[in-house]
Amino acid sequence: MFLNPYSVKLASSFFCLSVLAGCHNAKTSDQDSTKGATPLKKEHIIFDFEQDNYSQYINTINGFSTLIKEGGNHKLAVTLKSKSNVESDFEFINPKGWDWQATGNFALALDIQNPDEVSTHLYIKTIDKSGQFQTRSVVVPAQSQNTYYIELKGVNLNVNSGIRSNPPSWKSSYTPIVYRGGQKNIDVSSIVKVSFGVKGLLEDKRFLIDNVRLIKPTNFDTHYLKGLVDKFGQNAKLDFTNKVSSTEQLQVISQKEQINLQNSPMKGRSKYSGWKNGPQLKATGYFRTEKYKGKWSLVDPEGYLFFSTGIDNVRMANTSTITGYDFDQSYIKQREAGDLTPEDSLGLNPAPESAWPTRYKSSALRADMFNWLPEQNNPLADNYGYRREVHSGAIKRGETFSFYRANLQRKYQTNNNNNLMKQWQNTTVKRMLSWGFTSFGNWIEEDYYHTNKLPYFANAWIIGNFKTVSSGNDYWSPLPDPFDSLFVERADVTLAKVAQQVKNSPWCVGVFIDNEKSWGMMNSDAARYGIAINTLKNNAQNSPTKAQFVTLMKNKYSKISKLNEAWNIRLASWDEFAAGVALTQFNEQTNEDLSTMLFHYANQYFAVVDAAIAKHLPNQLNMGARFADWGMTPEIRAAAAAHVDVMSYNYYREGLNEDFWAFLSDINMPSIIGEFHNGALDSGLLNPGLIHTQSQQERGTKYKKYMNSVIDNPYFVGAHWFQYIDSPLTGRAYDGENYNVGFVNVADIPYKPLVDAAKSMNKSLYERRYNNAKN
Repeated sequence: MFLNPYSVKLASSFFCLSVLAGCHNAKTSDQDSTKGATPLKKEHIIFDFEQDNYSQYINTINGFSTLIKEGGNHKLAVTLKSKSNVESDFEFINPKGWDWQATGNFALALDIQNPDEVSTHLYIKTIDKSGQFQTRSVVVPAQSQNTYYIELKGVNLNVNSGIRSNPPSWKSSYTPIVYRGGQKNIDVSSIVKVSFGVKGLLEDKRFLIDNVRLIKPTNFDTHYLKGLVDKFGQNAKLDFTNKVSSTEQLQVISQKEQINLQNSPMKGRSKYSGWKNGPQLKATGYFRTEKYKGKWSLVDPEGYLFFSTGIDNVRMANTSTITGYDFDQSYIKQREAGDLTPEDSLGLNPAPESAWPTRYKSSALRADMFNWLPEQNNPLADNYGYRREVHSGAIKRGETFSFYRANLQRKYQTNNNNNLMKQWQNTTVKRMLSWGFTSFGNWIEEDYYHTNKLPYFANAWIIGNFKTVSSGNDYWSPLPDPFDSLFVERADVTLAKVAQQVKNSPWCVGVFIDNEKSWGMMNSDAARYGIAINTLKNNAQNSPTKAQFVTLMKNKYSKISKLNEAWNIRLASWDEFAAGVALTQFNEQTNEDLSTMLFHYANQYFAVVDAAIAKHLPNQLNMGARFADWGMTPEIRAAAAAHVDVMSYNYYREGLNEDFWAFLSDINMPSIIGEFHNGALDSGLLNPGLIHTQSQQERGTKYKKYMNSVIDNPYFVGAHWFQYIDSPLTGRAYDGENYNVGFVNVADIPYKPLVDAAKSMNKSLYERRYNNAKN
């Protein structure tokens, strides 16, 4: 028997240290605090809100908290004003720091109750005194009350599995809060803040907190990373809807789906899926932009208003996962300086057959995750691939396997690659049309470019050995130095290749170049102007961008003494400035100049890219560089707006929050969402994705809410979901992302609630957008 923590306060504390603020002797019981939970030998209360020992340790940003009494016990009720604020937070703070190092392996746990009728996705950030932090996320289901825990010290935190978030290593009915980023191991002897926040919401949020405590594990699962994956690429340890147990089942499901698929756009759509029942504007034979009745719009080649709804990443490139095997490198063809395609964007790219005799286990940790991998003579061995480099993971390179492609091979009963890809392509196009999408999103297989069924977007990355600059937060990679002549050359050859792929097709709306570069963040001057600040440290002889900055400042100040006075620094000459200067203090004038430099840098980048697009794809739109909400500044946006046709943003939130998007009116440009998604854990995967929901049903509900917020915004001309297929259970090969964010799962079975929501949204798309017919 277990006691409900909402009727009986948490039991005993196993120790009481003076450094643990709020420590006191709670009411005692021999039972664990959570109904149905695995007993935990030791728990220690920090706050149970029965005594006034907590108020000095709490803070609320864009919200408020109050103490309430429920069932004879006190809880802290938190209200966050998230509808009108892009970020709202509740925090436990202790400037002196909580010292929890004496606990050994442990987690911070608390009871959270959600009284609302929709789930709440919480972002949790734990920070130590040095500023190191760990971030996590969790969804609190609607009208629920559960115990959640943040692992702060344990074996799992020291395992690099190559999976973005591992399965739970502790056996408990408490809900683990999913690891998101930052440092896994922070200084638990000096924890100064634990915050619980929400971001980018369309409504205010309420939740209740109780029994904040430290817990220790009692049931460690020594096999939590072993035998995870069955032969279909599914979670072998869990049951869930649409889990496949046989090839025959896979084929039956596919045959039933095919009956209901159509091969033409929804009614009322033009040839290019524009609004045929709406006005017909000037037709140019290609896509263009126009503001119609105060709303920015795309216009299709026939002149019909067009709003782009679609799905990203319809390709095999990101369906594979690292197996833990490798080959003698002398058999592996290495990347060349002239390559135009990043490793992550290549297809399977298998090791040559001659390499197989040298195959060896390079990571037992990875290899042991799989219950089955095919032998070389098995037809399903066609789904092996190879990655010569990865962004992050358990190993730096190695063999991969695509369970998704293997399941296509099983489903369509063919070992011929051309036939297999043709059947997959036909089904995918029919799905997009049947689900009502007006286009594909970014990153689709080139084979889809000339089906002439759906508009699409071409894409490219400008890569090469040109010089780079740093923002100080180069998550994916450093940024290019656009003043380097080699960058200009690479932009030209890259867009020339894209033009060869597109063949001047009117079905190509435009082209996206690059993605989510770390242009700068708005949380501090150092973060905002990071590109300029870090480039100033460089020697102008080795940095074309630094040389440009020297010229800018010389033209403005002429004498070094004037620069010294303005910036409050001491430099002997312009030569010293050119050699490298480290700014540590900022004033109004330095910030103004840093802003000028940042714009100058970005303006050159976008000018170079735009010139290459204009030269090679004059009839396609420049769709921009897909800014992440965490990686853009006003200077960067202004520079982009001077050159692109459409501003593009990747925005992983629950909808367009007005507080964040206030800048749209200043730019006054057609805009598009390049990426968004949500996911849930009832899929059998280990991580919902960047936005959490409580179920597949709620995925559909929140998809529709997000899309409606975009459709209702006069500046947006479309939004694309990321992505078509779930991430591999054990993480995509490039960086371990293991998200439930697909419209289809690893067995190529659609998620019906999400599909139904998309159909409903797409059916009313144009009436809602242009006739304000909201449903």
